[in-house]
Amino acid sequence: MTTSLGFVGLGIMGRPMALNLMKGGHAMVVHARRPESMKPLADAGAVTCTSPAEVAAQADVTFVMVSDTPDVEQVILGPGGCAEGARRGAIIADMSTISPAATRRIAAEIATKGIEMLDAPVSGGEVGATNGTLSIMVGGKAEAFERVRPLFELMGKNIVYIGASGAGQVAKSCNQIVAAVTIEAVAEALLLARANGVDAAKVREALLGGFAYSRVLELHGRRMLEADFKPGFKAALHQKDMRIVLQSAHELGIALPAAALAAQHINALVGSGEGELDSSAIYKVLGRMSQAPSEG
Repeated sequence: MTTSLGFVGLGIMGRPMALNLMKGGHAMVVHARRPESMKPLADAGAVTCTSPAEVAAQADVTFVMVSDTPDVEQVILGPGGCAEGARRGAIIADMSTISPAATRRIAAEIATKGIEMLDAPVSGGEVGATNGTLSIMVGGKAEAFERVRPLFELMGKNIVYIGASGAGQVAKSCNQIVAAVTIEAVAEALLLARANGVDAAKVREALLGGFAYSRVLELHGRRMLEADFKPGFKAALHQKDMRIVLQSAHELGIALPAAALAAQHINALVGSGEGELDSSAIYKVLGRMSQAPSEG
């Protein structure tokens, strides 16, 4: 028996994720702000809706994939939002990357209506969304997670239940710290190589075979060497995620100095009008700061 699914937010990530759910044999109702975003889903057999409430009214599980905390609040709690249409016992799985505190507040509010919420942010970018190989980190009630797990498995390969509501968003913040700080480290290493007149490609090759190996060195290191910053993950989105990280650190009274430094370089990149580039382009920021060769 198939489960009736809804999907709200059909951008660069949401669209392929929704299509993968449909490939799993599930009926789908969808909504997006732009009608053209819904067309690939409609062409595949999905029913298009005029509001998130209309989606949730027809779905056992509604997935949300939008940009930022205010967007999720609007889509779920706002006029015409999912909470307005969802029936008791339904699940809303928010796969956006937003504030853990806001997630807990939204979950508590919709729980009064008998609606469960899972926070299930993802890592893996557009390629992972298209190939169904995302890493999905989930917070919420364990029982709700078990109900939705088979659906997550249609979109990802590494699905981990982290804990109570908000825990998935905390895990995503941790992911973004590691990604940003590692990008910073790789950028500094390659900049140092080039400033010394050493072949940075050879340095990267050597590091890939040792303890410094990472996927960031492999993938983003190549981007830096080739000055190919076509976005896998836009700097503007990474900036938003790091804002969430540092806001959480502020609320908790903890020091995250390396994360703060990387965030400032992402801020500089976005501030220079390059927010649509991949976040690995902080390499360019470092080169400009140092008046050192960042290419060649």
